[in-house]
Amino acid sequence: MELTLWTTRDLSPAQKTCIPFAPDPGVENQVVNLYPEVTFETLEGFGGAITDSAAYVYSLMNEAQKQELLETYFSPARMNYGLVRIHMDSCDFSLGLYEADSDPEDRNLEKFSMERTEKYILPMLSDAQRAAGRPLELMLSPWSPPAFMKTNGRRVGGGRLKPEYRAAWADYLCRYIREFRERGYTVRRISLQNEPKAVQTWDSCIFTAREQKEFLRDFMAPAMRRHGLEDVEVFIWDHNKERVYEWLRDIIDRDTDPLVAGAAFHWYSGDHFEALDLARRRFPDKKLIISESCIEFSKFGGEDAVRSALRLSHEIMGDLNHGMTAFYDWNLLLDETGGPNHVGNLCLAPFLFDTGEKQLRPQLIARHFEHFSHYLLPASVRIGHSRYTDELDVTAWRRPDGALAVVLLNRSGEGLPICLRLNGEAASLELPAEAIATGLIR
Repeated sequence: MELTLWTTRDLSPAQKTCIPFAPDPGVENQVVNLYPEVTFETLEGFGGAITDSAAYVYSLMNEAQKQELLETYFSPARMNYGLVRIHMDSCDFSLGLYEADSDPEDRNLEKFSMERTEKYILPMLSDAQRAAGRPLELMLSPWSPPAFMKTNGRRVGGGRLKPEYRAAWADYLCRYIREFRERGYTVRRISLQNEPKAVQTWDSCIFTAREQKEFLRDFMAPAMRRHGLEDVEVFIWDHNKERVYEWLRDIIDRDTDPLVAGAAFHWYSGDHFEALDLARRRFPDKKLIISESCIEFSKFGGEDAVRSALRLSHEIMGDLNHGMTAFYDWNLLLDETGGPNHVGNLCLAPFLFDTGEKQLRPQLIARHFEHFSHYLLPASVRIGHSRYTDELDVTAWRRPDGALAVVLLNRSGEGLPICLRLNGEAASLELPAEAIATGLIR
């Protein structure tokens, strides 16, 4: 056997080394063990969000820059993204507030318009699918119902869905799915509400677990059946991990179990990997996906590119090791400020476009993400491992081609020696400080 290892510390090209395996000398210290006979969940893939803001910034770039961006993200030769999340109506990463139908008398949605989605999002999505060379699988998520459907009469500031509009809101969501499908796009899944616990200065709407359960059971599921959308997966929660188990526990019963494909979650409240373990153990047939993850400048800052990349990679690896099967990054692209954002909620993205200098600037997190999405192919199966220190994150997978892929992340300020053990053989290496590496074993 041989280990081919690609190592990244900065924006330079990854350093490639080949390390042969030799008979295990009986080493006990500094060991990472791989156990391919111990298997867990199957990976669906990686992707990110095409938001109104991302697509607007994309529209400002020249054709060569657009090609560079999309081939990096979606080409199998690079990041190999196959998943895309898109918001239904506006979100914070939109140029402003908008909705497809604002008429409370239009119960048949005759005035429903995709004009704002068509302006920026669909051109970028179309180009992304061409770059991928295959259909991309979409996840659609709402941030808020139309203002007239809400108790506070606004898209922003939380509020709740008025009970008398639950059936209309379900039909509205189904209409969005149909609009994308009629344009030839594959809508694989939806979530019922982005961040249902958050009262935001931007588009937001509050649901309790009970309210979401009743909406799904009594309105959304029947609407999806009427519209022939039973094949679309429905995900609950779509908020931070600390409550993901509780929402599964409180929503799933005999009636709702067949309606819930799984739970979507975000990373902003911390690791909470144990919450994923609890969810997986009690609900082993439900999928766990991360639907949003990024560095918010207001919460984490964004000046330290290395620390930001290490944070996000630690998050991905912890989620992968505790049951996550699909990963959606947040904005694929933003401008040099981390926007535009109509309420100033600026964030980091893997690619920033300097609108003054007209330059596309890849960020270190893009190189980190490629260590996962390029090597951990869809249909890969996670395998068992153990590690000797918590300064080292490890995740290991058997790929469909039979190769073993192992991702190693050194979050410490010093190099870490590693003896990689597998089936009675061992390979020795040193992972530099604050570096990520992916190895293929054949």
